[in-house]
Amino acid sequence: MQPVVIFLVVLLPLSPCYAQDPFAWLYSRRSSIQADTTGGECPPECDCPPTFPIAMYCDGRGLTAVPTIPSRMKYLYLQHNAITAVSDSDLVNATNLVWLMMHHNQLTSDAISERAFLNLERLERFYLQHNNLTRIPHNLPRTLRDLRINHNNIEKVTPSDLGGMDNLTILHLHDNAITDMGASLRSLTSLTLLDVSTNKLTKVPEALPEQLHQLYLDSNSIATLPKGFLAAFTQLQYLRMASNQLTDKGLPSNIFNVTGLVELDLSFNKLERIPLVSPALQHLYLQANHIKEFTLGSFCPVVDVTNFSKLETLRLDGNEISELDIPSDSSLCLRLASSIDI
Repeated sequence: MQPVVIFLVVLLPLSPCYAQDPFAWLYSRRSSIQADTTGGECPPECDCPPTFPIAMYCDGRGLTAVPTIPSRMKYLYLQHNAITAVSDSDLVNATNLVWLMMHHNQLTSDAISERAFLNLERLERFYLQHNNLTRIPHNLPRTLRDLRINHNNIEKVTPSDLGGMDNLTILHLHDNAITDMGASLRSLTSLTLLDVSTNKLTKVPEALPEQLHQLYLDSNSIATLPKGFLAAFTQLQYLRMASNQLTDKGLPSNIFNVTGLVELDLSFNKLERIPLVSPALQHLYLQANHIKEFTLGSFCPVVDVTNFSKLETLRLDGNEISELDIPSDSSLCLRLASSIDI
């Protein structure tokens, strides 16, 4: 039998410190990281991690005012506080901010200075949802790409509110009290997502940006759609108009027969017929209307082996039809449908 030789290799010197705590080397390394004080000290009510010195965390601290902000900060988290106002001087030093999170506070429009955001020339993301605003703040940075101002009390949006924001791609205005938007969206040439659901609109907003990918208009009071409404939106994929006042008379002929649309939600309206849709549509929601007939021609004007619908989801529950109303040859047209609810 061959002798077995065991070598014991000491990987770390067993100094008194390491003998007591094998992780002491990690603590000593952390203690060597010095706090960055460029542009000012971190205010005591906030956290400014030494490992991420350009971020300042002040969320959920019970703050009633904006704290002092060191000029090095790019990411400022002020959400879930009780801040009521923003003055001219509160953000004057925050010229490098890229993200500003002020959602879930108690901000009012009259308590926000007209010049409060003028120095934020690099700001890209601004969250103001769940406050008490009655209008969009003045002089918002034209560099914004993502603006969320939903769940407030805004009643009107004017062209001056959003003028010049040609970098804006995401705009959340849902859950307000907006009755009129006029041509306020005309200058938003980069906008791809617009959410104005749960407002008080009676018509589709004017001058919608043509490059929209997602348009959410559900839970308003819209009864009619303008002729050629979707013709210009070659990139639109998702259109949601649930819980409005749409009727058959309010829909221009062939309005939804556009090839780019992937999802169309017309549920909880007053439609009596299934509108004609593009064979390329994948998801159609028509539940809770007054539809009395299953018209296969709405999906496949001509039913043959080469012409069939791409529909995967079709919801017709909560209408005035049953499974017996589905034509026997519907499987040839709706051959890709994995879910049909009647």
